Order: sequence, then structure tokens, then C-alpha cells
Amino acid sequence: MVGATLGTKLAALGHEVKIGSRESDNAAGAAWVKSTSRGASQGTFADAAEFGEIVFVCMRGDVALPVVKSLGANKLKGKIVVDVSNPLDLSKGAPFPLLPHLVNTTSLGEETQKVLPQSFVVKTLNTVNCEVMVNPALAKGESNLFISGNDAAAKGRVIEVLRSFGWKDVIDLGDITTARGTEMLLPIWMRLYGLFGTPHFNFRIVGWKIRCELKQGSGPDLSFRAVLLRTPKALRP
Repeated sequence: MVGATLGTKLAALGHEVKIGSRESDNAAGAAWVKSTSRGASQGTFADAAEFGEIVFVCMRGDVALPVVKSLGANKLKGKIVVDVSNPLDLSKGAPFPLLPHLVNTTSLGEETQKVLPQSFVVKTLNTVNCEVMVNPALAKGESNLFISGNDAAAKGRVIEVLRSFGWKDVIDLGDITTARGTEMLLPIWMRLYGLFGTPHFNFRIVGWKIRCELKQGSGPDLSFRAVLLRTPKALRP
């Protein structure tokens, strides 16, 4: 769901998008390609990793690292890897707790960066529902998105993409270790979802204005090739 939603938005914005899964002829991927605008394609995880300039990891937290490891660091060397996944333990039932080995002293974002030392891992979009990711107005008011990562240029490129989605207030928390904080927002997010009965909400930080502003001017060509690595259907809850 997350990968398809992001892919549809990126394709609508004019980017070339390839969705990766374990099988190159994945039925869900084929259906997405058929229903999406020009520039959409599918392939294996390896196909997608080779294709993309920016790689979005949109998988269950318990399978994301094994899949990234299976690709090998060289496959994603020098690329921006946007980690959208959360380390939720789906075996426990809702509201899902966090996987104990990926919380407090580390995070899924950090572990992804360790596996990909020559890639630029950026953590963002993991604190909102996938529909809000690509349409912030669904939250019915101004709200914030967070971003974490070691490389300022990589975060700047991702912020450009977020702006194209409609995000105005993006808070740069710092290096990839700050992903611990955003991933640990998920327990309260899950409980709010249960309380509100809708995923169309978000957090707003008040009392201190922190914004990541893009430089004014024409800027670079924002067109790029994106890939999305998503959880195989058989592994989804």
C-alpha cells in the first residue's frame, strides 16, 4: 500500500518509477503498472535497486533489513535511500509494539545505514499514513514532517521531493541516529489511530519555529528515477 501510493504520486509528478518485489512478475505490481500513468514499471528488488537514483524502502520493519542486506551494499552505492519503514512487531496484534532489538539504542534507519555504508540513508515519511504522505492536506491543518540523515545534500534532495508532495514544514532533526525519535512516535500514533478511527492526522510542533527552507531560484531539474521496495504480499498481515 505505501509503495503503490508513493509510486503513483511520483509517476503523476513526471518521475520514472519502478516497484520492486521478490518476483519480477508480481501480480500486484503488474496491476499497479497497468493502473498508473506513463513511466511506471516493475521488477525484482535487484532490478529496482539498479534502476533508481532514489530508492524508497517501504516494507514491514521485520523484513526491510533482510531485503536490503540481500541486495548488497554495492548495488546501492552512492544512491539516496529513503527509509519509510517502521520497526513494528505485527505478531503481537494491534496496537503494534516496536521490535525490541530496533528501539532505544538503535533504529531501523541506523541499521539500514550500517548495512549501506556508501549510500545516503534518509529517514522520513514514517510518522504519517501513506495517504497523508502524498497529500498533507488530509490532516486538516498545518502539520510537520521530520527528516533524519547524515548527509545534508541527500536530505536537501529529499526535501525537494517532499515539497512536491505538498509538505511545507519539514523539521531536520539531524543525523541518522535521530531516527530513533521518529520511529518511537509510532506507539502513540497507533493509539491515536485507534482513538480517532482515521489515519488522516499528523503532529504539529508549536512554540518553536524550525523550517528547512529550499533556496530561492530556478533550482535543479527535480526529475529523477525512483524505485520502491515493498513487502511481498505473502508477508503482509
